[in-house]
Amino acid sequence: MIDPIAIKLGPLEIRWYALCIVAGVVLAVYLAMKEAPRKKIDPDKVLDFILIAFPIAILGARIYYVIFEWGYYKNHLSEIFAVWNGGIAIYGGLIAGAIVLYYFTRYHFIDTIDFLDIAAPGVMIAQSLGRWGNFFNQEAFGKPVTQLDYLPSIVRDQMFIDGAYRTPTFLFESLWNLVGFILIVSLRHKPNVLKKGEPSLFYLIWYGIGRLVIEGMRTDSLMIGSLRVSQWLSAILIIVGVTLWGYRRKRSDIPYYTKKS
Repeated sequence: MIDPIAIKLGPLEIRWYALCIVAGVVLAVYLAMKEAPRKKIDPDKVLDFILIAFPIAILGARIYYVIFEWGYYKNHLSEIFAVWNGGIAIYGGLIAGAIVLYYFTRYHFIDTIDFLDIAAPGVMIAQSLGRWGNFFNQEAFGKPVTQLDYLPSIVRDQMFIDGAYRTPTFLFESLWNLVGFILIVSLRHKPNVLKKGEPSLFYLIWYGIGRLVIEGMRTDSLMIGSLRVSQWLSAILIIVGVTLWGYRRKRSDIPYYTKKS
């Protein structure tokens, strides 16, 4: 088993979980800043945004998780803010981040859709990297399986939890998001392929499909009664994404993300 603590400096402990999240955010910011000039957005605005949005997104992700696990936290109030032990929900972070993005772009007179389009690929690769934090924490896994011979030994050994090998759902989602990232960055610069707003909608649909399927394999889903919350939210994302894509495709006044010269 890999020690979830990556660095110890006296009483200070830095977990792999935190390093994975921070690495993903740094990469996402770098990619968005590189893309920003294409949409006539000042790259420094991306940095300004993340300095505001990141802590709020973490708070939103934690609040979301605690709400749906209140049966536990109401008896362990001191653990509510122990984010370093895991227990954040990406959907909570996405909702909080989206709210901040809307008001940030309005305040700075930036086209919200353009900002979403330059951010979407970075969010996807950040999620891909962030899932490895679940790997180090031995969480976000699926049902027991008899063997995991298709995985490297370091991953296979870490997936031996509570006396059995577990389905590596963290890995499935990480790879799904990686493929989605590659598709977005490959397609958005091809002339007359994606319209403005479609990189963001692609993210909603792609991530929604992957999460809808993979969430069904997990054993630690947030629940409302017998319903998996993330599956319902994923279904909503897919429906909204597909509907908006179809609507915007019919409009001739929406420009392509990259036009033919």
